[in-house]
Amino acid sequence: MTVTTRNRELLVLGIETSCDETAAGVVRRDAHGRGTILSNVVRDQVAAHAEFGGVVPEIAARAHAEITDTVVAAALTEAGVSLADLDGIAATAGPGLIGGVMVGLVTAKMLALAAGKPLVAVNHLEGHALTVGLSEGVRPPYLLLLVSGGHTQLLAVEDIGRYRRIGGTIDDALGEAFDKTAKMLGLGYPGGPAVERLAVSGTADRFALPRPLKGRPGADFSFAGLKTAVRQIAETLQPIDEATARDLCAAFQAAAIETVMDRVANGMEIYTRSRGEGRHLQLVVAGGVAANRAMASALAALAARFGFSIAVPPARLCTDNGVMIAWAGAERLARGWVDGLEVPARARWPLDEAQFVSGVAT
Repeated sequence: MTVTTRNRELLVLGIETSCDETAAGVVRRDAHGRGTILSNVVRDQVAAHAEFGGVVPEIAARAHAEITDTVVAAALTEAGVSLADLDGIAATAGPGLIGGVMVGLVTAKMLALAAGKPLVAVNHLEGHALTVGLSEGVRPPYLLLLVSGGHTQLLAVEDIGRYRRIGGTIDDALGEAFDKTAKMLGLGYPGGPAVERLAVSGTADRFALPRPLKGRPGADFSFAGLKTAVRQIAETLQPIDEATARDLCAAFQAAAIETVMDRVANGMEIYTRSRGEGRHLQLVVAGGVAANRAMASALAALAARFGFSIAVPPARLCTDNGVMIAWAGAERLARGWVDGLEVPARARWPLDEAQFVSGVAT
């Protein structure tokens, strides 16, 4: 479905409930494609999931159901706008934990119906993929490294709605490997930041850990073997003292970064060949793991070596938020792409799937 919205200012509300953050934000996109954040409200569920060492889908969905209306109201109030002022309402329609996705999408459908506004069903991964357009003014084409708790992918972002996968994980996502390492070491949830903190003062070469797929052709990723190696060491050394935990975190992080650099280097070569000589090359890093400072530093050096500029959204926009959904919704709405109220919630939704390229979520 399309509507005529090109070449005018757009005000869009975005709702994100795909995992354990209940979030809403309002953005303004001007007629020249520049964006402004008017509000960004995020409520996490860390306390609800901490005792389980990870996200429990049923608890997450119930928490979303309890506070999504409140979070949306807070986002509108912070932005100083009403539903009547909006040009569209966007919500994550997948991929993610299906119960949570349904809560946010149904909320958006009700608001769109009540206010008579267009609905835009956004792929969560596209929200991450396009955030740099809002925060850094970076426009496609670019090579995207998406690293989060649920996804690890290398994608060629050709344009809004046009994505080509270059590589992806064949088992676990990198963010999941960070979280599971933290759980095995008793560091609590969320685990990624805890592993990063301890790794700073640890000795990385104390433990020999694998670098899965390093040196292999292609740009796919694998982290299951690395995670298993950490578990085996952790079980052998129980009980683990603080010094051992620091060293194991340092060894894990070093192995993960070295693995990512090898796979991204291959991806850069593949992407460069597809772009041709003399083209400006850009690497964009998005997703929660993009906030890891050691990873970001290594990627910056790698980008410079291959002649890429690099762009990373600010940390607050790397983790899940409603602003990225509002911005992706605004970019789609600017092209006249909207969705009917029958659009489904989806647990799985590859960003490079053919139906998405058309501009109509199906």
